[in-house]
Amino acid sequence: MKNKHLIVSILIMAILVTGCASASTPTPTAAPPSPLDSSLSIKGHLLICSDIPYPPQEFYDANGIPQGLDVDIGNEMAKRLGLQVQWVNSVFDTIIAAVTSGKCDIIISAQNITPDRQKQVSMIPYFQAGQSFVALKGNPNNINTPMDLCGKSAAAESGTTEADYLQGTGTFEGKGLTQQCTSAGKPAVNVVVTQKDTDALQQLQAGKVVIYSTDSPVAAYYTVQHPDLFQVVGQIIEPIQEGISVPCGQADCTNAPLSAVGQAVHDTLKAMMADGTYLNILQKWNLADGAVTLP
Repeated sequence: MKNKHLIVSILIMAILVTGCASASTPTPTAAPPSPLDSSLSIKGHLLICSDIPYPPQEFYDANGIPQGLDVDIGNEMAKRLGLQVQWVNSVFDTIIAAVTSGKCDIIISAQNITPDRQKQVSMIPYFQAGQSFVALKGNPNNINTPMDLCGKSAAAESGTTEADYLQGTGTFEGKGLTQQCTSAGKPAVNVVVTQKDTDALQQLQAGKVVIYSTDSPVAAYYTVQHPDLFQVVGQIIEPIQEGISVPCGQADCTNAPLSAVGQAVHDTLKAMMADGTYLNILQKWNLADGAVTLP
């Protein structure tokens, strides 16, 4: 064998060096703790609450691993902050309580930015989407405008802007579609509110409602995945910005300064926008038209 004697000599020297080494040889220095650790639920981890599934923004793949636009954004943020990401599947109408109680550190879950929510958490804009109506293929009930829903049934997930719009609650207090119908002398909308968005879709698929209302990217996703079952009907209702929610530590977050975690999220998102990573993620999910800029 070539260089046999040289190899033997190297091995002998290695054994001698090892034998002479002190038993107190220091171990490699551990990575320094994150400056955010004192503000996080678990040191070294970024716990992100999200209502899964809500494709294409958040959903599980065949192996049960979270995927989607929001997931890619959250994963990239955690990576840049030097934190281990952990996704916490949450019920949407209690998701703000989850972050304010410390169950998670931030929320990335297609949350529209509304005055009511801004009183409870600080919201950093990262995307925008409209609301859409989904009907069974062929639109058997001929729903082409919101007013066509008067006297008919529609399903939406609890706590969402869609449910508020249909019922006239929350941001749409007293001015939702139900109120528009009754003001025009027509029957109110029969609104079916479900705990998960997928439950609302199943209400439509089972024929229990004539419309399923959800964010426009989600509506488009389901109709593309199941063109033989569903179709989007009518016009997209005006887009609203979505925000990453972080606790503010005050009773009213409307004008509160960002917390340490909130500022870190803001600055990281801004850097992702500046270097093109943010737009690349949106383009990956065919959602570039929902891009926003930070104020």
